[in-house]
Amino acid sequence: MRNITLLGATGSIGTQTLDVIRRQNEEFKLFAVSANKNWDKLIEIIEEFSPKFAVLMEENAYKKVSNYCRMYNKNTEVLLGMNGLIDISTLEDVDIVVTAVVGMIGIKPTLEAINHGKDIALANKETLVVAGEIIMEAAKKNNVRILPVDSEHGAIFQCLQGNNIKDVDKIILTASGGPFRGRKFNDIANIPVEEALNHPKWNMGSKISIDSATLMNKGLEVIEAHWLFNQCYEDIQVVVHPQSIIHSAVQYKDGSIIAQMASADMRLPIQYALNFPYRKQCVINKIDLTEIGKLTFEKPDMENFPCLGIAIAAGKQGGLMPGILNSANETAVSLYLNNKINFGQISYIVKECLDKFFSSAEVNLDNILDMQSKVTDYIIKKYK
Repeated sequence: MRNITLLGATGSIGTQTLDVIRRQNEEFKLFAVSANKNWDKLIEIIEEFSPKFAVLMEENAYKKVSNYCRMYNKNTEVLLGMNGLIDISTLEDVDIVVTAVVGMIGIKPTLEAINHGKDIALANKETLVVAGEIIMEAAKKNNVRILPVDSEHGAIFQCLQGNNIKDVDKIILTASGGPFRGRKFNDIANIPVEEALNHPKWNMGSKISIDSATLMNKGLEVIEAHWLFNQCYEDIQVVVHPQSIIHSAVQYKDGSIIAQMASADMRLPIQYALNFPYRKQCVINKIDLTEIGKLTFEKPDMENFPCLGIAIAAGKQGGLMPGILNSANETAVSLYLNNKINFGQISYIVKECLDKFFSSAEVNLDNILDMQSKVTDYIIKKYK
């Protein structure tokens, strides 16, 4: 049995990871778990899985879960904050850490887990977007596997199995196009939050749903693919595929394209990452190609969805620029979700911050976090 630490258990990816663990309860043990402030849902997880450790990021939620565990004599030790995240990511008994938290909060515990020799099932985009150079160097040094959980990167990972990375001509990263595909920028600039959250194919958290609507999500995935698969940006192609049946593909130098196809269900890439290199009993609805009818492909519309081009440009610049991109986007999306700015301002704010905070400073954790603070403070003060 493999022991798992699950960071971000109450979110969309975390919930689906729990379902995979539930279905393979003779092979996996949920050893430690974390949540931000969703204390009541975390209590349900403690009741079902009896983890040895639980972490809350918000103090009031921590107190509620701590009191509950004391009152009902639960054998779960409850911890608080970033130190708690790091503690449960480096436990000697843990075999693999699933990083399903959203945002830059995932960087420190992921890096510490790698330095303690833990395999990483990575669902936290920001970890590689912001600190890809650091993370991949640490993984190589500690002989740690970074197993992608994102649907697209999990698909690419599967398409590479049994082949030599040197034979890759390009990576084909598919995108659904989001809820506003085919519409003009001016038509969606003032779109209500609830419409932007309504993704046509995937059930995701609010931040990722907005990123999908702006196509920033795909830009972040390009940067992530660059680090995961050691490919030049020029060799990563984004293709809009509205049916979301092909989750991504790899074209080899002989012209062959190998694609991974399945229903739009995150439990498959989660299951594959947790069991790699083995495949287990199906946990998703299988597709029938005769019922699909047709698959279509389009070029991405970077004119009306500028975040994709902005993100790729920041990735090519490298250094701290992807971190600036990510911090600006995270803050802008939060403002939009709280009705402080409109949808169209997200890309404007991100571009503004990339210009204002341009930096060629060394990529290290201190510089990354310092820049994040500067960018966030600037946006909040200007757009509050």
